Amino acid sequence: MTVRTCLPWPDKRLRTKADEVPEITDEVRAIWDDMIDTMEAMPGVGLAAPQIGVMLRLAVVDGSAERGRAVRLANPEILHSSIELREHEEASPNLPGVSATIKRPRAVTVKFLNEHGMLDRRDFVGIDATSVQHQIDHLNGRMYFDRLSKVKRDMLLRKARKQT
Repeated sequence: MTVRTCLPWPDKRLRTKADEVPEITDEVRAIWDDMIDTMEAMPGVGLAAPQIGVMLRLAVVDGSAERGRAVRLANPEILHSSIELREHEEASPNLPGVSATIKRPRAVTVKFLNEHGMLDRRDFVGIDATSVQHQIDHLNGRMYFDRLSKVKRDMLLRKARKQT
């Protein structure tokens, strides 16, 4: 298990849709293990494989207070989103030093392949719902700031450039 380096924005891989995972192998499990180590080292509540340069539809999410409860997801897909929205301050290790308040559905139902290669379906609520949606955005080549208005997005990116 290893802590991986997160790609710096604006690496083009962060804007590229990740490839489907055909099956869960030991290699996929090893990537998930590295992703969890990387997420814990940040510390964060989720990580998508493209953030570390692995262009596969893999994500991990752990919004628990006690940690060690990461959900491993391959090919996650949102089946249902709540109408009720939740605001949360979001950030990314790919663009450190800046964050923004983003509104997303408070709860989502997601289908995915789990670590055993079985099709799973799970409801995520609160911080876990925010994180899984954030990770799916990464898998689709989107960043959290893409959900901001153009003015707010430009201000955030200008602020980030000043910090480097």
